[in-house]
Amino acid sequence: MRLVSYQPDIAPNLGALIRLSACFDTPLDIIEPCGFPLSIKSLRRAAMDYANVADLKRWPSWERFVLEGPAGRKVLLTTKADQNLWEFDFKDTDILILGRESAGVPTDVANMCDVQLRIPISMEARSLNVTTAGAIALAEAKRQSF
Repeated sequence: MRLVSYQPDIAPNLGALIRLSACFDTPLDIIEPCGFPLSIKSLRRAAMDYANVADLKRWPSWERFVLEGPAGRKVLLTTKADQNLWEFDFKDTDILILGRESAGVPTDVANMCDVQLRIPISMEARSLNVTTAGAIALAEAKRQSF
């Protein structure tokens, strides 16, 4: 199981994903470019010392990740999906992909994913925070593997 952050544009959210990755002992792949330098103070503050514990891999582009990255089903979390997270059977080798906070992922990236899932939320709400969505999906995937 892996987490992927596709071109993150909010440093504290990536910091929280790094912490999530470390706490759940799940590798985190960061697809660049990011909307901020990876060394900025807010990222370090959010990740705290978890960046030293987390298994992180930076990729210069989505294309490189697809060509050289780990094998497994690419599972995109998106508000545009028809399939419900709670009705999906995760595998230990799944790669959970989280899009940019501001724009998700482009259509061509979404089309390269094997599965697209949505987390059902109130019709009145637009979306969850990307880290919250990642935590919900990862917790469910890990729960299924026990």
